[in-house]
Parts: sequence; structure tokens; C-alpha cells
Amino acid sequence: MTTVGRRPAGSPRQLPRAADRAGFVYLERCTIHRDANAITVEDAEGTTHIPSATIGTLLLGPGTRITHQAISVLGETGAGVVWVGEHGVRYYAAGRALSRSAALAEAQASCWANRRTRLEIARAMYQLRFPDEDPSGCTRQELLGREGRRVKDCYRAQAQRTGLTWHGRRYTPGDFASSDPANQAITAAAQAMYGVAHAVVTALGCSPALGFVHSGHELSFVLDIADLYKTEVGIPVAFDAAATSPEDVGARTRRALRDRIHELRLLDRVVADIHRLLLPGKATPVVTEERDEVTLLSDRDRQVSAGVNYDLETSW
Repeated sequence: MTTVGRRPAGSPRQLPRAADRAGFVYLERCTIHRDANAITVEDAEGTTHIPSATIGTLLLGPGTRITHQAISVLGETGAGVVWVGEHGVRYYAAGRALSRSAALAEAQASCWANRRTRLEIARAMYQLRFPDEDPSGCTRQELLGREGRRVKDCYRAQAQRTGLTWHGRRYTPGDFASSDPANQAITAAAQAMYGVAHAVVTALGCSPALGFVHSGHELSFVLDIADLYKTEVGIPVAFDAAATSPEDVGARTRRALRDRIHELRLLDRVVADIHRLLLPGKATPVVTEERDEVTLLSDRDRQVSAGVNYDLETSW
């Protein structure tokens, strides 16, 4: 029986649609090489062939080594590559985005540039976090006030559930050890969620800087997205870790959050939520097939073919 790695090279027309790809493939503690149109993953259990055209985004965790040839075939088939911490709870660097389409990036920029739509998305983000409330008609200041109250309520509820004494959120930037165990765990969980959000935002080709709630920072949109899951995922996991033991609380929180993210398939959910926010009404991802297409923008936002000379006075 022939292996995937020994099959003949296929043309771009034979590649699967992006919608048929595995959204995220996470690898750690292995060596990644190329065999024809597949990548090979070698670890203590042996060697596995993965057709590169079936990968949406490859997440490279701790202990991975990847060859130039493997990166080359991933680039040829349009896969994204992101270097992350364990199960994505840290973001280190990225290759190309998952999609050749600029639709999400353009939608983000268009919504961000308009004051009305920017506020609408901020309201939609609030409703994603707290679906029992209707934020329509709320000003930005009212949204911030509501969010602050809900987060405080979440802290108190989680402290009561776990039996921890809670004196409020206390965090000194750059001085992690000065906080009590509960605050240390919350900080560690928040940083891990930033890594997850950063990996997904980058993989989708969105701008990390164009935020709708946060502003003025290179990671504003990353912070927006990470906060969507703060009260549901991050804070409960942090209080559980702090209640178990005050020792090594930061590392234990990251490991517990890693497992919870995997259990909830949170990466797929983040992708869906970003699409829902930036392109409401579209139930499926923007990219349904791999096309390398460039157009020119004409009057009234009409798109025309590139590679054509539009000088009507010139005869070729």
C-alpha cells in the first residue's frame, strides 16, 4: 500500500476547499519534515504523514523542529503556520495567514473606520459575553460600566464557589509575585487567553491593532477577542487553580486553561465568533475554496480584473 507521502504531486486545482481542511493542527515535541506533498511528523511513537493541503493552520508547540522543506510545502498549499506555547496559550510568531482572501481584513478595517459600526461591534461583543442582557442603545461609557459590574460579580461568585477570600483585583504590571494567589492565577489566565486570541487573529489575517473596545495598542483587537471568554473560561479556571494550592499557581493555571481550551474546542469557536462579528449574516467562513485572485477597485466599489491596461486612449 502506498503512503500519502509517495503519491504524485497534485496541482492547485486538486487541492481541497479550505472549508474541508482541518481548522487547526497542533503539534509538539516532534520533528517535522516533508515527503512529497505531505509533511511528516516524527516523534517517540513513530512517523505520521499529514497531507499539507488538509491543514488550515499548523500550530507549532514546544519542542518542535521544522525543516525548510516542510515550511515550503505548507506555503505552497496555503496553510498558515503559528509558533505557540502549549496548546496555543502563548503566541510567539507567525508565517502567512490562513486565507488568501482579504475579506475579513477589509471588513474589520471598514467597521473600525466608521464610528457607528465600531460601536455596533462593541455592543455585539458585549452581548456575546453576556447574552442575558440587551446592550442596544448603550453608549460606550454605559458598556464599560456594565462590563465592570459583571466582571466584579464574576470575581465574587467564583470566590464564593471556591471558598477563597477575595479582596478585589490587584495587579502590579511587571511584579507578578506581589499579588495574592487568586490574582496571580487571573493574570496568568488572561495572558494565556491573549496568546490564544493572537494566534487565531493572525491566522485569519485580521489586524491585531484595530480594536473595537480596546484602542491605541498594537494588540487592541487581540484584547477584545480574549475578553469575550474571560468570565466564562478564564476566571473560573483561575479560581480553581488558586483554590487548589498557592504553590506554582501561574504554571498550574496555564496547564488547566490549556486543558479547558482543548475540551471546549475554543479555537474553532473563536474563529466562528470573529466571522460573526465582522461579517454578520454569513454563517460560513469567507474562504470556501483556495483562489489566488487579485482585483482592482474601480468607481462605486466595483471590482475589475487585474492584469489589464485600462488606458482607453492606448492601442496595444
